[in-house]
Amino acid sequence: MPRKEDRPLPGRQEQDDVTSDLVRLMPRDLVFTMRFLGESQNLLQRHFQGFMEAEMAAAGMTQETHPMIHAFIERHALLMRDFVFSGVALTRQFRVEEIERLIGDSTSLLRVDIWDQLKGHIAMAERQFRSQVPGLPQLLSGLAAPAAGTPPGDR
Repeated sequence: MPRKEDRPLPGRQEQDDVTSDLVRLMPRDLVFTMRFLGESQNLLQRHFQGFMEAEMAAAGMTQETHPMIHAFIERHALLMRDFVFSGVALTRQFRVEEIERLIGDSTSLLRVDIWDQLKGHIAMAERQFRSQVPGLPQLLSGLAAPAAGTPPGDR
């Protein structure tokens, strides 16, 4: 049984279910990308840290000359790692039909599982937003239209 906080937002009907619309669009819009995890991420990050340390040392920038250089190198090594892995992931995409064929899913169980995950995550996002609504007036007070007659300098 749906919980009170899982009810459709005002103005939305059950038949307007965005989850079903997303699943209907899956053949066109859903792609699976590969992703490197775990030790691979650490390995590439360490590679870039060593690369940057060597390149910067050759240019005269070391821990002795720049005491905070380690933080700079670590941050940029993360960015370089993510750049590489994102580029590789984007060039290796599979459509839902290809994945179903590869895993032998002739009954579309993958689509049902994705539908279930979408439904749950959408409900969770909506619950989270609903819990934040009471604090929004204060948060958005700086974005409110100025009161009529407020001089431009006081806005």
